[in-house]
Amino acid sequence: MTQQFKQEWFGNIRGDILSGLVVALALIPEAIAFSIIAGVDPKVGLYASFCIALVISFVGGRSGMISAATGAMALVMVMLVREHGLQYLLATTILTGIIQIILAYIGVAKLMSFVARAVMVGFVNALAILIFMAQLPELTNVTWHVYALTALGLGVIYLFPYVPKLGSLLPSPLVSIVVVTLVAIFYGFDVRTVGDMGALPDSLPIFLLPDIPLNIETLTIILPYAIALAFVGLLESLMTATILDDMTDTKSDKMVEARGQGIANIASGCIGGMAGCAMIGQSVINVKSGGRGRLSTFVAGIALLIMVVFMSDIISIIPMASLVAVMIMVSIATFDWGSIAKIKTLPISTSLVTFSTMMVTIFTHNLALGVLTGVLLASLFFANKISHFMYHEEHYEDSGKTKFYKIVGQVFFNSSDKFVNIFDFKEDVQKVIIDVHKAHFWDISAVYALDKTVYKLRKEGKEVEIIGQNEATATIIDRFGIHDNPEEIEKVMGGH
Repeated sequence: MTQQFKQEWFGNIRGDILSGLVVALALIPEAIAFSIIAGVDPKVGLYASFCIALVISFVGGRSGMISAATGAMALVMVMLVREHGLQYLLATTILTGIIQIILAYIGVAKLMSFVARAVMVGFVNALAILIFMAQLPELTNVTWHVYALTALGLGVIYLFPYVPKLGSLLPSPLVSIVVVTLVAIFYGFDVRTVGDMGALPDSLPIFLLPDIPLNIETLTIILPYAIALAFVGLLESLMTATILDDMTDTKSDKMVEARGQGIANIASGCIGGMAGCAMIGQSVINVKSGGRGRLSTFVAGIALLIMVVFMSDIISIIPMASLVAVMIMVSIATFDWGSIAKIKTLPISTSLVTFSTMMVTIFTHNLALGVLTGVLLASLFFANKISHFMYHEEHYEDSGKTKFYKIVGQVFFNSSDKFVNIFDFKEDVQKVIIDVHKAHFWDISAVYALDKTVYKLRKEGKEVEIIGQNEATATIIDRFGIHDNPEEIEKVMGGH
């Protein structure tokens, strides 16, 4: 047994067990709600949450992260379930896992390096707002008892840690759920409970392969959904892993996590569960409740199954207000409040990326679309900024007959026009030397700009020489450049 194994599983036993219990309680109403969104029986979401949490505790790459059925994944499934039914959803879940494993091995985790800090902040803030908004149905058109119980729950969550000795022994969210439940029962408050969310399963899940025809037609139905689920699941999981890395000041193995998500989804599909992924809200609950190791995720999965199958009578009387209080705490803890104070000091482009990511995510409820919007905007702003760093120096030699252009900076699609405009094609010189030893040509647009420049200079009767190419620049110019091929360049440039 290695030291790392001991630390991940038994380095924080009390904290992991208690936090796992809190997470299990919070998972129940969410799993039921996500099942309803997807249009399937509540047990599909509950079985998925149990299975995915259990499996990912062994094969995941981020200790203490909670994975289960999620709203983001449920939204993708709606049309599939409506048009083709549960069996096709289960097959899609298994295919989703297979695709995720393939993506893990081809390096999808490396794509996280393209997610700028501004996108991450927007993503986190949007999630915090969505978590809070998801609680509003439980707080509208209700009696004052619900508000009182929610306020009591929040009070316990934030004040209990200051209680001598006990405050550091027990996670305040768990204490809050117990206290609110006891108060509601003692005073006989008629409030909405977990049992009102939907029927809890009364049996253990069994291994069951989807009952569908195995043919090309089936594949054409489930493949588009599986691809969408695979990417949404990995995006949310890898983003959540990065957030927990920052929260706990530890590292995660993104490739292992991506593969683990695939394995967990295959297992879920084989026992009648829907596809899932990492949950930022539940993961924050776990960390804030003291969970750090794999044991916390394992306990959350096992406790969830035990609670819904063997303790359903007890679990069903827990007031939703107690869980709403926990989720409000999560939304407050998840939101990056420092980002508001930094608006005045950060560049406008950074703030715009963060705001755009937030707004798209909030209004579409599509995390992948929000992050994609942020990444595209961040890339455009970066490209625009880099293009401004290209400049040139020029001087004459040989009594003014030869002109040197020294190019400095990055030449690519956004700076290619600027590169062409550097040159004076009508100037009365015999030879032009283009010195690019301090420049780098990145793409086809850059090569095209060079071809165009050389063509126009030679068309004016000037001799052209290019010097100083680095290895990468020389490679792309030799491969795609046509300025030394008169027939090709005339064919391409003749109309310009």
